[in-house]
Amino acid sequence: MAVEIKMPKLSATMQTGVIQKWRKKEGERVEYGEVIADIETDKAVMELEAFDPGIMRKIIVPEGSKAPVNQTIAIIGDAGEDVSAVAVSAATATSAPSPTAAPAASTNAKAASPPTAAPTVGDAVPISKPTVTAMHPTLPPPELELRTIASPAVRKIARERGIDLRNLRGTGPQGRVVLRDVVTAPLGLGPAASAPTGPEYEDFPLTPMRETIARRMSQSAQTVPHFYLVREIDMDGAMALREELNALGHEPKISVNDLVVKACAYALERIPRVNSSFQGDRIRVYKRIDIGVAVSIEDGLLTPVIRHVSSKTIGQIANEGRQLAERARQKKLKPEEYTGGTFTVSNLGMYGIDQFSAVINPPEGAILAVGTVQKKPVVKGDQVAVAQRMRVTLSCDHRVVDGALGAQFLQALAEALERPARLLI
Repeated sequence: MAVEIKMPKLSATMQTGVIQKWRKKEGERVEYGEVIADIETDKAVMELEAFDPGIMRKIIVPEGSKAPVNQTIAIIGDAGEDVSAVAVSAATATSAPSPTAAPAASTNAKAASPPTAAPTVGDAVPISKPTVTAMHPTLPPPELELRTIASPAVRKIARERGIDLRNLRGTGPQGRVVLRDVVTAPLGLGPAASAPTGPEYEDFPLTPMRETIARRMSQSAQTVPHFYLVREIDMDGAMALREELNALGHEPKISVNDLVVKACAYALERIPRVNSSFQGDRIRVYKRIDIGVAVSIEDGLLTPVIRHVSSKTIGQIANEGRQLAERARQKKLKPEEYTGGTFTVSNLGMYGIDQFSAVINPPEGAILAVGTVQKKPVVKGDQVAVAQRMRVTLSCDHRVVDGALGAQFLQALAEALERPARLLI
């Protein structure tokens, strides 16, 4: 009996998936529990297992194409079984326009689109190549353009004076350039810059990851009442500790971010109400401190979570953070490795960013944005000295964290980084 294989929901935020690779071809035998495809979700590339044995009778969605959750992507059946009716039904559902589908790629010129044939079984929208749109309109030949804006006598005088008529605003009938326009124009008004040729822009389809980022960040900005607190922290002690730890030959090397993550755990232990989330009719304060660390990857952002940070050494945080970041870039994170965080750190200091504000990752109550460590003149006592400073911005959900609470957290964070021996206890 024919069985429809549907696009599974492989993460809590997944709405569409991309068939990265089919492990089974049409006509091949499929066993129960066997991996039949690699699915790219909004977070990672995951394996799709078969829950029914049989023959791969029909692949509806080809490699490199995407499908929404619960849409039929393939059909498994018995050898010789006629699955054409099921395939046609699945293909019809695949090609039906979604009421919430995004409009077609925009252009900067109106053009009539030729009718397209109805999709056949297996048709899907590939996402692997960008769509090139909106060419510059064809310009008339320069000689023809000049003949239309000035008489031969005016053109001759313009050439003698080194003036390009296309740079003049004509005052004659219908905008024609007349003698007085040429005579009063500055000498040597050179040729106009040629219009660029080729595509004016490219449209790239959203990947499942980008779709989820757009949806969740829009939701966060619209529904979570953000406010921001900024503090500058003296990093002389933290940088000296980092240098001393790295001199011990520890691998991987300790980064500024490793120290910040450990300091956040220190601060959350002392100001636990920041380690919380809004639950509608209650505020949930977490006993565990699981810190997400934002990792930039090729087509988006992932936030793998380091668990129980307060009980780990800086070296353990560095080692676990590097492993998670590498799996994130390879899209090999498991769902339990990027969900369930209680607080997030986003660091752009390595790009030279002094200060920025991050959008809260719901349902968390706060996120810390970390800028670069830079040397600057500061007043210490009655003297001006050079010190290493770092700016951090705490984005707070005002439903669970008020200003005083956020300020207390930043105070504890600065305490840990300015006297970093606390991080070793």
